[in-house]
Amino acid sequence: MLNEDALARALGAAGLSAPVRWDDVTGSTNALALALAAEGAPAWTLVGAGHQTAGRGRLGRTWVDRPGAALLCSVVLRPPWEPDRIGLVPLAAGVAMAEAIAEVSAVDIRCKWPNDLLAGGKKIGGVLSESQAWEPGGPVVVGVGVNLEAPDDVSGAGAIGRVDPEALLVAFLRRLRSLVEGHASEIRSRWRAVSDTLGRRVEAVTVGGAIARGVAVDLDETGALLVDSTDGRVRVASGEIHHLGVDEG
Repeated sequence: MLNEDALARALGAAGLSAPVRWDDVTGSTNALALALAAEGAPAWTLVGAGHQTAGRGRLGRTWVDRPGAALLCSVVLRPPWEPDRIGLVPLAAGVAMAEAIAEVSAVDIRCKWPNDLLAGGKKIGGVLSESQAWEPGGPVVVGVGVNLEAPDDVSGAGAIGRVDPEALLVAFLRRLRSLVEGHASEIRSRWRAVSDTLGRRVEAVTVGGAIARGVAVDLDETGALLVDSTDGRVRVASGEIHHLGVDEG
């Protein structure tokens, strides 16, 4: 079981030093981390919880966990990137967690663009990146939730099994640090290696409601998904991606 001391140890094991905050129960680790960031919390401030009562996902969705059976944490980052590169943050967190899970368990995790963590076709976790009027060096919060045991009554939910959550957190932070402090091309390269989206037929629905169907072929330098459709190559910077079956689209 994690606690405040475990969060501090995990940061130290990743070569980092920053404030930590642990709550057995909280509304949302991302909401709390955003509030701390607004008050000037430094990079790598780490917030964790044993259970969230108002966990958040992308596009206004909720995130449901089994109390005491999920890794739930949010990190304040302050990358010196240009604003158009902010889409790389959830990809970096996704690949860092996929690689971390592979290190501490036998579960093969794949990343569905831009934020889902999948195993055996089931969603075992997700990533949520949030910022307010972000600018280079400003704060962006990235939260991750990973099921150690699947929550009840959540369709399509999976889990990685009981692993040491502190060991998983250490492995995640080490990788996230190397990606955030490294070259952006490394994020894209390592994400491609664990992608469940590239090479698939997809339906892309942008935030503005535009729809494109085609084959997901690559990421651009900002982390946007590139889709080859019948109308040409489409760049999807944000929105929703649906993986299509062989007889769809």
